[in-house]
Amino acid sequence: MTVAKENTEIRLGGVGGQGIALAGTLLGKAAAIYDGKNAVFTQTHGPEARGGASRADVIIGEKAIAYPFVTHPDILAVLFPEAYEKFRPDLKPGGVLIVEADLVNPSAEDADAVRLPATEIAKELGSRLATNIVLLGYLVGATGVVSREAMQDAIRATVNKRHLDLDMRALDAGFELADRDTPND
Repeated sequence: MTVAKENTEIRLGGVGGQGIALAGTLLGKAAAIYDGKNAVFTQTHGPEARGGASRADVIIGEKAIAYPFVTHPDILAVLFPEAYEKFRPDLKPGGVLIVEADLVNPSAEDADAVRLPATEIAKELGSRLATNIVLLGYLVGATGVVSREAMQDAIRATVNKRHLDLDMRALDAGFELADRDTPND
């Protein structure tokens, strides 16, 4: 499932409180600061602090990024049903679709969507708050859009130290799932 192209457009969607903006920030930092790639991060959210629509868009490329907005994502990862409904039509044909298994029920046309039990895994690790990090671990592990080391460095540099152990375990859990889902070449 490795995404190999000049620029990769990624959209993360959910609701306020799920850590979508933080996930986008971490992905952008991993790319730009720790992997030496070009990256652009934008976010939108509803007026509510929690419970409103939330979207984080990241474009990652080896060359300069001419247009800073995601129009047709190569990768769409959603943690809430409304995000799936709203953003799914924009996914490029053949794009990677990752959905939260417990909350999002993709249509029959998306039978190949990855159903990631991110919330369940985060709860097993100790807190639902790590759902976004499980998602990042899977996304990065499955697509290779940034390196594992860059993602780890971005988390270490960004998250509150009291959450660092949980977030690193959540990242590892996402990578482990991606390793199981990715065929060996």
